[in-house]
Amino acid sequence: MDFALSDDQQMMVDAARRLNEKFVQPLLDAHDRLKPLPKEAVLSVMQKVADLGLTAARIPEEGGGAGLKMLDYGLMVEQLPPTIMLMVQPHEATTTRIFFGGSPQQRERFLPDLMAGRRIGATGSTEPDHGSDPRGIKTTVTPDGKGNVILKGRKQWISNAPICDLMYVTCRMPDEAGAFKPARVLVDRSETPFETRELEMHGLCQAPLGEVLFENCVVPQHNLCPESADAARLLTITWLANRPAVGLMAVGLAQRALDMAREYAGVRKQFGKPIGAFQVIQNDLADIETLVVTARLACYHALAAIDRGERANGLSAMAKRYAVEASEKAIAIAMRVHGAMGLSRELGLEQLARDVRTLTMPDGTPGILALIQGRELTGLDAFR
Repeated sequence: MDFALSDDQQMMVDAARRLNEKFVQPLLDAHDRLKPLPKEAVLSVMQKVADLGLTAARIPEEGGGAGLKMLDYGLMVEQLPPTIMLMVQPHEATTTRIFFGGSPQQRERFLPDLMAGRRIGATGSTEPDHGSDPRGIKTTVTPDGKGNVILKGRKQWISNAPICDLMYVTCRMPDEAGAFKPARVLVDRSETPFETRELEMHGLCQAPLGEVLFENCVVPQHNLCPESADAARLLTITWLANRPAVGLMAVGLAQRALDMAREYAGVRKQFGKPIGAFQVIQNDLADIETLVVTARLACYHALAAIDRGERANGLSAMAKRYAVEASEKAIAIAMRVHGAMGLSRELGLEQLARDVRTLTMPDGTPGILALIQGRELTGLDAFR
């Protein structure tokens, strides 16, 4: 088992780091860190990361995408700020779902602009009174007999919602027997306007997040995705890679905290010597590094299993849950190493603490992830 990066992987990592240093971080610094980025800024980011293949990572090369292995995708995700990846990842997941679950006409119409970063995508799944259970979806789409469908419902906690151009909406549609079946519809905002409300968050405040209201929205029937029994499975497959990728976003924050704590321990002096010379500080640094390394490896392990085609439901859930919790602990210890300075806004560790806590929610809360892992261990379903 080789833990060293290949030459190609090192090039990917270096390219992502350079993009962050030269463009992404300066762009974030130029905007209010407590307010969502404007659409123009997000589009500029999308077009830059498109060059790395991050807007179409899972679409094969013959389909116009990057065809990245998920481990390679994760390596680059770790190098970019979570604020940015919480815009890029939902966009990429949307392009993936359209490619694998849309009609040929839908792929031809929507994917080129999404993959190039000229338009912004979002996926509307979560609703105000349901989250992890797709069977609880209440949003409906109903044919009107005039070549359109009527979309009605509400979505909440939707990344990119306030600025998106296209939304992949999970919903339900009445069948011939009067019951409801799963459905998915592509809502092009240029032809079907819909209402959004921006949501302010505890952390990662520069990433646009919103609530969406579809109030009898008229959508062309050709935007209805083909019927498929694999609709729920397609959502699950994209979540499998998304979860360890979110874990690596947290690891990136924890690595920054480790770097700051190690540097501070070498320059801050107490009792006539650097605090890094004291056993308690060395123990803290060792704990931080252990948390960072184990969290990183858990995520790499899950992504590599996905690349091998293994069933990775449990590994994916475990990696995200552990990585975020470990990174949260690592940042808390780094704040302690800095003493009172660790609590200051000037230093920025308190922002890392708020940002990492925000990552506990996307793509599965700790509780639901533990139940997914438990189901894989026991073969027994705790939530059905």
